[in-house]
Amino acid sequence: MLPRHLRALRTKLPRRAAAYSTEAPSVSGPAFGLNETQRDFQQLARSFTAKEIIPVAAELDRTSAYPWEIIKSAHAQGLLNLHIPEAYGGLGLGVLDCAIISEELSFGCSGVQTAMEANGLAQAPVILAGSEALKEKYLGRMTEEPLVCAYGVSEVGAGSDVAGIKTRAVKEGDHYVINGAKCWITNGGHANWYFVLAITNPDEKPHKSMSGFVVDGKTAGITVDPKLMNMGQRCSDTRLINFDNVVVPAENMLGKEGDGFKIAMGAFDITRPLVAAGAVGLANRAFTEAAKYALDRTTFGKPIIKHQAIAHMLADMAIGVESSRAMVWKAGWMKDQGQRNTYYASIAKALASHHAVSNANLAVQIHGGAGYNNEYPVEKLFRDSKIFEIYEGATQIQKTIIAGHVEKDFA
Repeated sequence: MLPRHLRALRTKLPRRAAAYSTEAPSVSGPAFGLNETQRDFQQLARSFTAKEIIPVAAELDRTSAYPWEIIKSAHAQGLLNLHIPEAYGGLGLGVLDCAIISEELSFGCSGVQTAMEANGLAQAPVILAGSEALKEKYLGRMTEEPLVCAYGVSEVGAGSDVAGIKTRAVKEGDHYVINGAKCWITNGGHANWYFVLAITNPDEKPHKSMSGFVVDGKTAGITVDPKLMNMGQRCSDTRLINFDNVVVPAENMLGKEGDGFKIAMGAFDITRPLVAAGAVGLANRAFTEAAKYALDRTTFGKPIIKHQAIAHMLADMAIGVESSRAMVWKAGWMKDQGQRNTYYASIAKALASHHAVSNANLAVQIHGGAGYNNEYPVEKLFRDSKIFEIYEGATQIQKTIIAGHVEKDFA
C-alpha cells in the first residue's frame, strides 16, 4: 500500500507511455524545467537524504553494514521500487522521474542509492517481459514489504562480455535445472529473488542461446559467498552467488527460450540513465563540499575560492554536474516517450561516470591534506566514485556502443 502522500502525488502524474513501452504519447517538445509533481518527488528525496542518509553515511562506510534501516524507511515513504506499475502496487514512475530521485539519494551516499536502485535493475526484465502471473507474484510482493532483489548476469569470466557466460539451464519436464555462478551481484546476500541469465541452447549464436529466469532466493541449491569488500560504496552488498542443481519452474522464464540476452540488454536502456543519475548525485556532492570548503579555507589572506587555480577547478566541476544532468534527463525523457534511447543512455552513463570520478578527485585536491583522510566526506566520495566507470557497463563498453551508432549514422 502506497503512503497517503504518494497516492496524492500519483494522481497528479502526467499521462505517459505505458511502462517502458514503445507507444509514445503526444508531447509539445523538450523542456528543461520540472513539473510540480517532479519537484515534489525531488524535495521528498532531498529531505529523506538529509535526514536519513547523510547522518549515517560515514558510519555505514566504516562498518560496511547493509543499510537495512534506510531501505525499510524508504519503502515506508514510497521511495523504493519506483518503477513497478500501478497494477502491482507501485507508482509506475518514468525513467526521468526516477532519475531525479536517484540523484538526490546518491548525493547522500551512492552506496545506499546503489542498494536501492539494484531493485529497479532486477525488476526491469520482469516489467519488460514477465507474464502477468510473474509480475503479480514477484513485483507485487516488493510493494507489500521492504524486500530487495538482484540482477544476476555477470560472472567471473563474463563481465562486459555477456556472451561469455557459462551458467546453464537445462529443461527437465516442467522445470529447468540451473548450474553455475554469478559474480559481483549487488544485493546478492539479501535478495528475496534473482533475475538470472543462463544458457539454454549452447548450439545457438550467443544472443539467441540465453534465457532469463526469476529464481526465488530461498530455492534449494543456492549458496551465497561472503560479502566482497570493495574499495568504495561499502554498505552496498556485493556477492558471488552459486547455483547447484537449482530447480526453477518453467513458468518462471521471461519470454521464451532465447529471449534472455535481448531482455537483459533492454533493461539497460532503463537502468543506465539511473546509474548515471547516481553519478551526477555524487559529482554534485563533491562539488558542493569543495565549494563550501573553498569559501571557508583561507590562504595568503583570502578564501581559496579567490585563487584562480581553485576557482577554475570549481568551474570545471560545475560544468560536469550540469552537462551530465542534462544528458541523464534527455536519456530518461526519450525512454519515457517510447523512443529508443540506447545511444543517449550510453552517453549519459559515460559522461556522468567520468565527471563523478573527476569531481571527486578535484574535491580531494581542493581540500588538500584534509581531503586525504576521513575527517571530510570527500575521501569517501573519491573511493565511491570509481565504480561508476565500471558497473552497469564499463565506460569502454559505452564508447563502443556510441561508436557503433556513429558508424551506422554516417555510413
